[in-house]
Amino acid sequence: MERGNSKHGPRLDEQMEREVEALLHGRPGGGRTQEWHDPEAPGEDQPETAEFPNPGLDRPGGAPEGIDITSTERRARFAGFFARSLFPARPAALRVAAQEANAPDDVVALLDRLPDAEYHNVWEVWQAIGGGMESHRW
Repeated sequence: MERGNSKHGPRLDEQMEREVEALLHGRPGGGRTQEWHDPEAPGEDQPETAEFPNPGLDRPGGAPEGIDITSTERRARFAGFFARSLFPARPAALRVAAQEANAPDDVVALLDRLPDAEYHNVWEVWQAIGGGMESHRW
């Protein structure tokens, strides 16, 4: 007498065996995936793949036009000490916020040079202290 699974027939047994065949034989990408799940190879009518630009044609470090990478990093470091919710703010409030954020002395010294006005964002503050800006903004 042959023992088998009484819950389903031989056809379903064979299908289930095919589903786990790749796992049993160590073929990656197999398993319970079905053929229609596999990605198709690109056809002849597909566009060419994008390539990385020539490093000589790109700006060093990805810096935008009109500003160098060092100024970009200084501006990002400077802006990291101010929350958006702080603005609009005057120089005294900016100085207090920078000190509460444990800003280094050079950042506080830049804030001391600010003219007394109301600033709506970090960009305006950075521009007022003479920081570099992009010549083209997106």
